[in-house]
Amino acid sequence: MKPKLIFLALLMLIFSSCQNQVKEKVSTKQPNILFLLADDLGYGELGCYGQETIQTPVLDDLAKQGMRFTDFYAGNAVCSPSRAVLFTGKSSSFNTVRGNSGNYSNDRWMRVALKKDEITMAEMLKDAGYQTGFVGKWHLDNPNDVSTWAFNRGFDFAVQEQWGSRFGGTQYDEQMHWINGKQDSVYYHVNEWECKDDFRTKLAFDYLDKIDKEKPFFLFMSYRAPHGHERSIGNTELYMDKGWPAKERLHAAKITLLDKQIGRMLKKLEEMGELENTLVLFTSDNGPHHEGHDPEFFNSNGDLKGLKRDMYEGGIRVPLIAYWKGKITSDGTTNHMAGFQDLMPTFAEVAGIELPEQSNGISILPVLKGEKQVQHENLNWEFQLDGWSRKMPDGGFRQSARIENWKGVRYGINSETELYDLSKDISESNNIANKHPEIVKQVNDLFEQRSKTPGFPRGGVVQTYRAKDRHESLY
Repeated sequence: MKPKLIFLALLMLIFSSCQNQVKEKVSTKQPNILFLLADDLGYGELGCYGQETIQTPVLDDLAKQGMRFTDFYAGNAVCSPSRAVLFTGKSSSFNTVRGNSGNYSNDRWMRVALKKDEITMAEMLKDAGYQTGFVGKWHLDNPNDVSTWAFNRGFDFAVQEQWGSRFGGTQYDEQMHWINGKQDSVYYHVNEWECKDDFRTKLAFDYLDKIDKEKPFFLFMSYRAPHGHERSIGNTELYMDKGWPAKERLHAAKITLLDKQIGRMLKKLEEMGELENTLVLFTSDNGPHHEGHDPEFFNSNGDLKGLKRDMYEGGIRVPLIAYWKGKITSDGTTNHMAGFQDLMPTFAEVAGIELPEQSNGISILPVLKGEKQVQHENLNWEFQLDGWSRKMPDGGFRQSARIENWKGVRYGINSETELYDLSKDISESNNIANKHPEIVKQVNDLFEQRSKTPGFPRGGVVQTYRAKDRHESLY
């Protein structure tokens, strides 16, 4: 063979070897995880879940390309305890946080932060080599203790709002967002953006532009919409022609603009060449709110009974859309019963790492991939409604549990347990507890399966002890 031909053959061999190494490098990189969380979005507020008026084309299309869950549950009925379940993989009856605030036996209900020895999903993934980013609402901290903020709970980069006047949290139209604890800050000005989620998406893009493309990332987008406290937005034209009341037009616009920001995010990942290697999950932290708008106007909870703060299906059953190109069957729908505690185990399996022992969830990766899925025997929720400056005799203690298609609900520890058959009565309108005492007993037994945690006493009842025994009053 002529020297020139030998040289060309060697060159082609080297080039082919390099290409194979690149392909191998790409294929062995751990998958990215993009988690998208809406704030108070109802089960019936997306087109793919039956909404007929509010437009959500991006999420509807994402559901067609991926998988839609019909029986997925938030961690709880309001933001803090729901997010606590999400971040620790522990269901509400075994979680540190079971309400937006807990009791410290001083006649006030105050915020309760996650314990320092509880591993968050961000800490789990960061230890596995993931780059971790967070943008939005954290709500799992003590505002006065920066060590409990998102940046110090496993996120390399965290931009979060903070409530309270000295944290820049009282002006809804001009709100401070803290960067990496208190290292820096940036203000959201309502007139400069279509909505707060537009602003937060830009912050996420700034983060993504700086990541190491050779390493996987976990990005948690904690959106604002359609929470009632975003009382004005920059886009004042959307749905103007509908003739709706101003508060309803604002509510619908926030959801449609959220949908738009998710479209921007997916396009960004595609442009980066990362979308194909990214598991995308979208859900809501609890059921729809009635703060500033009427949930009946858009049928925000679909056929479900109850709203945010309720233990009925409308308060805790939420949308879940999963997308992973080439890994999840397109236009799939599953009635697999799952909840927030299952997402930390899912992320651990996706990353190929060990799940912390604290979690009592079950990975849903098998059902996403069309494989045999382990089922929950039951799901169980516990919630303390009261908080901030008010105090109820029983703390607004509420419980619910699901065993297959049986759903039990109890408002108050001394109240009778209601029972519904969800296979026939999705709206929980026909209490059949008197016809199935054996099922009611199973539900009540579940209600007793709980751990003790400071701040959230059983039944919400605060008892008085001697000073040296005061710690006991917190259980």
